[in-house]
Order: sequence, then structure tokens, then C-alpha cells
Amino acid sequence: MKQKENSIRFILILIIIAFFTVSSGCLRDFGEQKGSNLGVRDVEISADSVKSTYVWLNVTTYVENMGSDSDSNASVVLKIFNKNTGLLEKKQEARIGPIEQWETKAVSQSISLLKSGDYRISTTIMDDGKLNYERWMTLSGLDTLQSDMQDTGIQIETIDFLVRETSSKGVVIQNDIYLKNEGIETSRDYRILIKAREMDARLVADKEWISSGEIEPEETVIRSVNLTVPAGYNYAVEISVWDGNTIVKTDEDYVQLNPEKVIDRDQLVQNKNINTADFLVEEEEDYNWDYAVAEETAEEESPGFTGSFAVIGIITALYLVRRRLHE
Repeated sequence: MKQKENSIRFILILIIIAFFTVSSGCLRDFGEQKGSNLGVRDVEISADSVKSTYVWLNVTTYVENMGSDSDSNASVVLKIFNKNTGLLEKKQEARIGPIEQWETKAVSQSISLLKSGDYRISTTIMDDGKLNYERWMTLSGLDTLQSDMQDTGIQIETIDFLVRETSSKGVVIQNDIYLKNEGIETSRDYRILIKAREMDARLVADKEWISSGEIEPEETVIRSVNLTVPAGYNYAVEISVWDGNTIVKTDEDYVQLNPEKVIDRDQLVQNKNINTADFLVEEEEDYNWDYAVAEETAEEESPGFTGSFAVIGIITALYLVRRRLHE
């Protein structure tokens, strides 16, 4: 009986040894399958271009080869996840290419993101279709980045308003715009759009284009433009500086042709009546004068109320005839 128990123990020991032998073999095979010589040494993120609502980022991944030379199809996969929802928003892949032993190669990728969001960024090395290395980062506060508008160096210091003419057509206002170059280089020649917008109805009364011209560093110049607006209204004068088809600078000031004052302590607010006819834009070059003259001639030749007077005359005559017959 004792000999039988020893035999059973011996068999159990052999089974345990065999189990650990097989398990170690499986673990070793899994490590060899996942293992690779490529790893991520560092990741750098910089802003290439900052717009009003989004930013272009440059993500540079430094891939290091810690083993033998590699010419495999390894690549860097960049994934952008929304930090609040966890949803994948962007995904890009860039091939690493041949990389020698102990060499570090920089792989750059460009991606655009909304400035209002918070993100989690995953940088992954895929080697022959297998996940080899992964690094996570968080990205927030993009809305604090200054827009590229500042790169122009052009600043709008102030605006002066002068009344040049008043007539039945409206008021001609001269807008003197003070432009200063706060950059370190001579500024480019930008196009500038000036609008006079009625402050309540937000109707544009007039607008004109001018040129900024080249401005030396720390120099201030005055650019003037005349706008014709209806009298009796208040206006916001909007200024936008254009670089090609992109607005790179905006500002505004106010001119009040109908200023209000507080009459009592209650500060009663009274609705304004906007006469939209004051803001009607007439295209004189498209006006058909021949048609207008023909229309006026037709109006002059039309009978007008002649037919009505004739009916009244007939009724009056019949009445008089009937009266005489009775007499």
C-alpha cells in the first residue's frame, strides 16, 4: 500500500514538472512573438499653425532600434481620442523605414485639432502588423494658444472719425485708421476692409477696401477712407485685415450720429424704428433709363380718372332731364 502511494506521488511530481515546462515554453514563445528591437525614445508635440478655432500640430516620434539592423515594414500609428467621450477622432500612420542598430530616427506627423477639446494621444509602433510599443499622453488647453493673427505684426491703434459732407443722401464720414507695425520686420502690403454697420439692425450701410502698404518696424501710418451712411443712426465701424483670402486681424470702433442720454433714473428703454429705405443700395450702372422714360410717358398718357368723371356727368345729366320732365 505504501509503495502504491509513493508511486502516485512520483506520478504527480512528474505531472507538475511537465506542466511548468510547458508553461515556461508558452511564455517564452509569447515574449518572442511580441518582442522587438524598436522602441519609442521620446515624443515631441509642437504647434505649426494656430487658427481661431483649430490648431495644426506636429507630432514627432523618436524611434530607437535597440537590436540588429531593421528594414521591416514597421510604422508609427498616431491615434487621437476625445478625453471626455473616449471616442477615436483622428488616426494616422507613417512608415519608419530602414533603421540601423542603436540608431534613433525621427518620424513626424501633422494633424489638426479643435482648440476647444481635450485629448488623449496614443503613439504606437506596429512591426509586421503586430503591436510592439505604445505610449500615452494627454493634451489640453489648446484654446489658450495665440492665433497666427499676431504674426502679422500689424496693430490697429485707434480710429478717428471726421464728418466731411452732409446731404440728402446721407453723411460722408472720413475714417482715419492708425496702423502700427509692432513686428521686427517690414510688414507686407495687406488689404483692409472697412464696414459701417448700423448697431441695432446690424445692416451694413457702406464698405470700402484700402491697402495698408508696407510699414517699417515700430512705425505708425494713417490710412483714410470715406464711408457714406444715413444720418440719425449709430454705427460700428468694423475693420478686417486680409492676407489673401484669410482674415488675420480684426477690430472695431463706434460712431454715434444719434447718441442717447438718460432722462430719468428708471432709464426707460425705447424701441427704435429702423427705416430700412435709408440702407437701400442702388446699383446705378444697372439702371434702365429707357424703361424709366417709357414708363413715365405711359403714366402721362394714361386716362387717369377721366372715365370716372364721364360716368358722373352722365348721371348728373339724366337727373336734370328727369327733373325738367316732372316740372
